[in-house]
Amino acid sequence: MQSAKTVLGVLRERGRRGLPCDELYRQLSNPQLYLLAYGRIYANHGAMTPGVTPETVDGMSQRKISRIIEAVRHERYRFRPVRRVLIPKKNGKTRPLGLPTWSDKLVGEVVRLLLEAYYDPTFSDRSHGFRPRRGCHTALREVAHTWTGTSWFIEGDIADCFGSLDHQVLLSILGEKIHDQRFLRLVRNMLTAGYLEDWKWGATLSGAPQGGVTSPVLSNIYLHKLDEFVEKVLIPEYTRGDRRARNPVYLELQNLLAKARRRGDRAEARTLRQQMVSLPSSDPDDPGYRRL
Repeated sequence: MQSAKTVLGVLRERGRRGLPCDELYRQLSNPQLYLLAYGRIYANHGAMTPGVTPETVDGMSQRKISRIIEAVRHERYRFRPVRRVLIPKKNGKTRPLGLPTWSDKLVGEVVRLLLEAYYDPTFSDRSHGFRPRRGCHTALREVAHTWTGTSWFIEGDIADCFGSLDHQVLLSILGEKIHDQRFLRLVRNMLTAGYLEDWKWGATLSGAPQGGVTSPVLSNIYLHKLDEFVEKVLIPEYTRGDRRARNPVYLELQNLLAKARRRGDRAEARTLRQQMVSLPSSDPDDPGYRRL
């Protein structure tokens, strides 16, 4: 049995080289991955919070892991509906939070480990959300170090991002590189397990549950298509010119400065130089130059 580190390392290399995944489902039978997943989530605040059953991290054992693996191996594992609670937001609205059962959290974390190992090397370097060793600080560091001279920032927000993911689109994106129908069926079952709110079952026709451990990596896989569109289509179409044209006002002052110096008029030269310092040397409104 391969160690979890070896399995994830092989997947990471396949993702980096753009190779497809054909046997991802059989990795769900590796107990080492479940032990790694357990170590990642057992100390979380929600580990002792029950879902639709009383099951929590308390009472976890290798026997329970073996039962889960046996059910997964024979495709008998079924995700239970998440228990939905409403969390108040600052603007007075509420955000639905899904609370899976402990077994579903564990299986979901294994799925997340596999997907993250395979897809993370392919994500854009401009992407910083929900990624290992990345976050707000790395994004701000990039802005400070490489976005010098930027004039405009456009802030966008995807309303109800996790809840708006189209299941069919998401599964088709996964299917482009993951050629393992058993794994895709497992993900589909996880997405369509539904939710219980006030003990009434509701269907999840779209989206990944808020609070689900796989939701962040699934949203990153989904939004990677947007990153690719911006970087490969939008930016090349918008970009124009190699360098900005010279500012005509600056050039005129430069000529006057040269004449004043030839005349030996130091006072005039000093005044012109002060005016030049206050102006950009290139034309900030040059229609032949633009960047996105």
